[in-house]
Amino acid sequence: MAMSGGKDDGSPMMEMNTTPLIDVMLVLLIMFIITIPVATHAVNIDLPQPTTVPNNVTIDPIKNKLVLTATNQILWNGAAINEGQLVSIIASTKGINPEPELQFQPEEYASYEIANRMMKIITDAKVTKFGFVGNENFATFEKAAN
Repeated sequence: MAMSGGKDDGSPMMEMNTTPLIDVMLVLLIMFIITIPVATHAVNIDLPQPTTVPNNVTIDPIKNKLVLTATNQILWNGAAINEGQLVSIIASTKGINPEPELQFQPEEYASYEIANRMMKIITDAKVTKFGFVGNENFATFEKAAN
């Protein structure tokens, strides 16, 4: 870095030397970064705990149907299960090669909150073959009136 003490003719230097100012600013910036508290906020979530798979639950190696009823009951191929058992069942389908297809069918007045939690379980399990079924029950197509 070149420094100048003025011109050769003896006139004073008219530019301000900003090098010490920049050094002080960098030191202050580093001090502020060091003293900022680390954000340690946490959100507590009650996750469903895996439980044992009931004996009446069958896992089809090709296609399994998951239904959420209007009374907020979860059915796996027609057998009633809870969210913890759903975690275990989906985990047990990961050992089947090729992975069976999982079809999800929430009924018309099923709870959105429970359906959302079920989708979270399915997403966290990284299910690769997944589809929604029964959507055609909610769509009515009629000819438009002229």
